[in-house]
Amino acid sequence: MEKKGKIVLSGVKPTGQPHIGNYFGAMKQFVDLQGEYDESLFFIADYHALSTLHNADEMRNNIFEVALDYLAIGLDPKKAIIFKQSDIPQHAELAVIFNSITTMPYLMRAHAFKDAEAKNKEISVGTFDYPMLMAADILIYDTDAVPVGKDQKQHIEITRDTAEKFNRTFGEEFKLPEPLILENVAVVPGTDGQKMSKSYNNTIPLFAEDEEIQKAVMSIVTDSKSPEEKKNPEEDNIFALHKLFSSVEQLEDIEKRYKEGGMGYKESKEILIENVKKFITPLRERRKELEKDRGGIIKMLKENGEKMRERAEKKMESVREKVGVSLK
Repeated sequence: MEKKGKIVLSGVKPTGQPHIGNYFGAMKQFVDLQGEYDESLFFIADYHALSTLHNADEMRNNIFEVALDYLAIGLDPKKAIIFKQSDIPQHAELAVIFNSITTMPYLMRAHAFKDAEAKNKEISVGTFDYPMLMAADILIYDTDAVPVGKDQKQHIEITRDTAEKFNRTFGEEFKLPEPLILENVAVVPGTDGQKMSKSYNNTIPLFAEDEEIQKAVMSIVTDSKSPEEKKNPEEDNIFALHKLFSSVEQLEDIEKRYKEGGMGYKESKEILIENVKKFITPLRERRKELEKDRGGIIKMLKENGEKMRERAEKKMESVREKVGVSLK
C-alpha cells in the first residue's frame, strides 16, 4: 500500500466508556490508518481530561481502560505507538511557550469555548487553553496528518496558525499539519435519534454485554406505525444502525419490506440486536483477554512514554534555543 504521509497522530480523552458512535466516528479509522503511514501515534489525552475529571482513582482507571480499548479494537503495538500524554511533560512545556504568543481574543473564537460560554458553564482555564495544549500535542512530533471530523477542523486550523506564528516570530521550527477530514464517517444516531453521545445518555456501549445491547436497541425511539404500514427507511433510527451492522442482503430486504409494508419495528430491532451482538462479542471477548495482562499493558505505556519523551525532548531543545531560554 502506498504511504500517504509520514506521521499520523490522534488522541482520546479518558473520560468514560466508549460507544459505537465513538468507534465508527473515529476509532475504526485509527485502525485503518495504522497501516497507511510510516508512523502512527495514538495517545491517551489524560491532561486534557483534567479539565472535567477531578477524581484520581477514576482517572487512573479510565487511562488503563482507553489503553485496553485501543488494543481491543485492533491497534497493533507493532504498527502503532500507544502512549500517555502525561508521560511526556514536554507537551505542557510547549503549550506554555505557545501561550506566550497567543492572544485571549484569538482563543475566545474557539468553538469549544464559545459553546461552554453559551451554556453558562464555569469555564476552567484548562478548557479555555485546550487548543494550545492540543497544538503542542500535534506539533511536537512533526505530525503530517491528524484525523478529525468536520466539526473539529478548527482545532487543526488553530494548530497551524500557532505553528506559523512561532515560525515567523522565532524562526522555522514546526511543520504545518494537515487535517485528515474523514468524509465518509457516519454520524451514528443514539437511541433517541439525536447524535449518539454520553451526555445524552443514548448510547450503545462498544463493549456491551448481550443484555445491555438488547436493552439499548429495544429502547430506540420509533413512530407509531403498525407492521403493515409503509415506512421510510431513511427516517428510521433503527435502519440507520442497520447500515452499520447488517449485511447488504439483509439491508436490501429490510428496506424493501419497510417501503412495501410488512415489517414492524420490533422485528427490525430483533434483527439489529443479533447483528450488533455478532459485531461486539469478539471485541468484548478480546478486551477481556487483554485485561488479564494489566502489567504488560502498563509496561507498554511506560516504555512508549520513555521513547516519546526522548523524542519530544530533542524537539524542545531546538525550541528552547530558538526562544532564547537555553544558555550557550
